[in-house]
Amino acid sequence: MMRTIRVTGKGQIKVHPDMTRITMTLEGKYKEYADALRHSSEDTEALKDVLAPFGFERSDLKTLNFSIDTEYEHYEAKGVYKQRFAGYKFWHTLKVEFESDNDRLGKILYALAGSPVKPEFRLSYTVKDPEAVKNALLGKAVSDAKEKADVLTRAAGLVLKDIQTIDYSWGEMDLEFQPMSRNLLMAKSESMEIGSAGYDMDMEPDDIDVSDTVTVVWEIE
Repeated sequence: MMRTIRVTGKGQIKVHPDMTRITMTLEGKYKEYADALRHSSEDTEALKDVLAPFGFERSDLKTLNFSIDTEYEHYEAKGVYKQRFAGYKFWHTLKVEFESDNDRLGKILYALAGSPVKPEFRLSYTVKDPEAVKNALLGKAVSDAKEKADVLTRAAGLVLKDIQTIDYSWGEMDLEFQPMSRNLLMAKSESMEIGSAGYDMDMEPDDIDVSDTVTVVWEIE
């Protein structure tokens, strides 16, 4: 029977964000379903119009989530609380990403804050090449597992031989750092310096800490 040793290694790195992401939510409530659908489409096109002057193609605005649900309101009639149909409400969440540039960011946020569609939005930072980060992280985790396995086998007077299996997580890695929401931005806007039709943004995102584990099984003798 083959003897084996199973060791879990951990990789941990700091990644500096190089991409800026703006996530926006449009919403509205209308009596008719068709009206809710039409207004959601019109508002999305209006949002693309707002972003177009800043170097975005219309296809750069990506949908993250879209829904239309029935809405009800509560009321009192002769001491009895009831509910009645109030209409259809749509939510459309979208994102746009670009290489980090505070001057461009300030102008975009200023335009969004004053746009007729009034989207709720939040600002976050991420990385351009998440796969490269994942690969570097897994490499560090495997190296850590190998170091631990060497220590354990030497201490036990054993010999580490061929790798039999490697198991690691296939889950999505969280590579997003969120420093500011629209509400916070609007609260600060009065004290922000406004340059040429844009907020003067002096922001440097913090590094993102990411980690992952890998479990490696070696044959030993």
